Order: sequence, then structure tokens, then C-alpha cells
Amino acid sequence: MAAYMEIVEGLQKELICGICRMYFSQPVTIDCGHSFCRACLSRSWRVEAMVFSCPECRQLCQIRQFPELNVSLEKLTDIGSQLSSYLLQRTKGQPQCPIHQKVVKLFCEEDQALLCVLCSQTPEHGTHMLCPLEEAAHNYRGKLQKILSDLEKDFEQAEKLHSQVNGKGLPVLEGYPRIIAQYHDLHLFLVKEEFQCLKRWKEEQRAIKDRLSQHIQILKEIMAKLQQSRHKTIIELLQDFRELFVRSKFVLSQKPKHIISFPVGYPITGMIDIFNKFRVDLTICDYQMLSEDLKSMRARKAWQADPNSDGHFVIAEQSFSSGRQYWEVDVTQIPQWKLGISTTGLQGREHNQDSGPFLFLLCCMKKENNYYFRTYPESELNYEMKDPVPRVGVYLEYDDGTLLFCDVVKCSVIFGFYSIPFTEPVTPTFIPGPPLPGIEAGPMTICPVNSHFCAGCNSSL
Repeated sequence: MAAYMEIVEGLQKELICGICRMYFSQPVTIDCGHSFCRACLSRSWRVEAMVFSCPECRQLCQIRQFPELNVSLEKLTDIGSQLSSYLLQRTKGQPQCPIHQKVVKLFCEEDQALLCVLCSQTPEHGTHMLCPLEEAAHNYRGKLQKILSDLEKDFEQAEKLHSQVNGKGLPVLEGYPRIIAQYHDLHLFLVKEEFQCLKRWKEEQRAIKDRLSQHIQILKEIMAKLQQSRHKTIIELLQDFRELFVRSKFVLSQKPKHIISFPVGYPITGMIDIFNKFRVDLTICDYQMLSEDLKSMRARKAWQADPNSDGHFVIAEQSFSSGRQYWEVDVTQIPQWKLGISTTGLQGREHNQDSGPFLFLLCCMKKENNYYFRTYPESELNYEMKDPVPRVGVYLEYDDGTLLFCDVVKCSVIFGFYSIPFTEPVTPTFIPGPPLPGIEAGPMTICPVNSHFCAGCNSSL
């Protein structure tokens, strides 16, 4: 039976058109001996051409007229077709090729497709890896068995872990004290750091108090000598004047700085990391000198001509009426600036629509080579620095009425407003200026939510 099928398949192969790969229909034969369907050959035929190239072997043939029908080959094709039908009946129940109506015997690895012998000879599969169906099935059964084995191992491990969580629970119970211990260690670290910070603050306050006491004592002595000079003779007065005058001027030059009750510049470990959990993406409203991303702003040129004006307020498109928010502002290119929030509703305070919004701002002013920080509304903050603050963080906790301004690089608080009685939404507010005469300041920029300041390299990441 197998030999019979091979003979039939060999005969069928000779009865297939080399162009359409189907049984001949009205076959014609050209000079080189190859035959084609009449319609298939006519599509490649040009009457005016003196030389014709065979579609199968590419041999040049001298053809003056279209070939006549090959009657013998047509009859043989009918016989082959009948044998194909008979063979199809004998192989009924086996998968058939939908194109050639032949039993599929091969499997294409690349296309994952079942093929008959004729399909395997087409250009589409000619260069692909083909193997008999039995061999392909054996290989894939092995792969599936390997996957099944891996899944069974994974299933056993998952069941074991599930029983530990549901029953004994050892890994989970062991995890709890580890987590608690880590937080406990962190808490102890912060408590120690808090103790050191408070100790340093107290020592500084004590030193300031001692300096004030000494200064007061010196003032008393100078004042007493100045009062005594009223009763000196002319000669005594002129003789003692230079020493008394120089010493008085020196004491006045040692005037103590204003003491503030708010500690500035003390680093707090992890503060910025915590605030970053509440980072919000801000964009600013329409303004004369904005960047395309609506995050950078400059002072208008008109303010340069009148630096004593109220300034140019820029507000964010976003407003907040609950929760906690945090944003950062890059001020490395602008020496003077103000930033904070504005609101139109506060409890216990009169407000009419014409008076404008209420403001809570941190203000940086430059005088000579130093930078001075003030607040609006005015507070006890009177902070002076030699170096500018490159990036300022603003933390808002609406429900508690808390507004903090932070030095992002030093991870410290510059100033904080507390217990602000908010009743209406608040809006982040920016004032890029006032400009310094003759100095072209750069932009004030809202930092993207995914950027973080690298203190070591003084740049944004």
C-alpha cells in the first residue's frame, strides 16, 4: 500500500502546473518540454516577443505562435485526478491540506503549520525547518512534559508556602519583629539626632545669652565713663577723649544680632524623602515670560524700571483645599525671589474682594554679598547667609494649616507658618524678583516631580 501511494504521488507530481501548483487545466507544452496550464502560460505570453523564457527552467525558446493543447497530457491529468480522489477516500479521517487536498505529512517549525508534500515545496516554506509529523509530535510531547514537571515543582512549593502562611505561619511571624526592629532602630537614631540638635540649639542660645550679658556689662561700663566725663575738667576731657571715643565706637560695632526663636539651618535626616511622598506636579498660568513647559518664569522688564513696585505675581494652575502637598523651586539663577501660597479666605479676618488675596511668603533679598530671608506676613525670622539657597522646598498641610519652607540641599527647615485657619483653596504663588539694577537674572523654575537635588554635585537628577 505504501509503495502504491508513492507511485500515485509521483504521478501527481508530474501532473501539477509549475505556475499555479494545481492539476493541469488545458495543458500546453513548450519547446523545453515543460508543461503549464493554458491560462497560466498565457499570462506570461507576449505575442510580439520572438524569444520566450520558460517560467520553470528559464530556458529560452523560439516560439512563433502559442502552443496547441496537449490532449494526451490532458487525459493523463484526468486519470491522476481520479486516482487522487480514490486516495483521498482511502485516507479519509486523516488531516488534509486545505489547498491541495492531500494528507499532511510534515510540520513547519518556524510557522508552526501542518504541511503536505506540495506545500513544503513552495517558496514560502522552502527554507524552513521541516520534520515528519511523528517526530515533531514526539519532540513537543517532551517539551510539554518538561514544562509539566516544572509546574508540578512550582505547585508543590506554592502549597508549602501557603500552608506556612495559613497554618504555622513561621516566616510571616518572624518578619514582624524584624520590621519592628528596623523602625525601632530608626526611631532611636532620630531620637539621638533630635537630642544632639536640641543640645546644639541650647548651647548656641546659651552662648548668645553669655555674649549679650558681656555686651550689656561693657555697655554699662562705657555709659558710666561717658557720664563721668561730664564732670571732668577740660584738660582731663581732651586727654581721655580719644580712648573713650574709640572704645565706644568699637562697642557699637559689636552690636549683637537679632535673636530668633525659630532654629534655622538644622538638618533633619529623611525630611525631604518624606516630603517627596507628597510631591505634586505644578504648572503656572499664562505669563509674559514663560517656558514652553509652563514651569519657568522671569521678572518682567517693566519691574526693572520700577523695582519698588509690588512685583509680578505668578500663580499655579493647581489649587489645594485638603491633604498634603510638596513642591520644589529652583532659584539658582535668580538672586532675589519670593514664593509661597495665596488664599482668599481666612477665618477670623476681614477680607474684601478689592484688597487682593492673603499671602504667606518666604522672601530672599540680596545686599552686597549676603542673602537675607524675611517672611510675609512679618515674623521673627531674620536670617542671613553668605551663600544662596539653590533649591527651596514648600510643604503644605492644608488641614493643620501648616506651611514649611525648606533648604533642600541642607535638608533643613528655613521657616514655618503654623495653624493657619484656611477656609478656601490655596494656590502656590511665585514672585521672580525684585530684580537687581544692572543684573540680568535667570528664571525661577518649578522642579519636575521626578527630579531630585544631588547635594554632592550641586545638580538635579
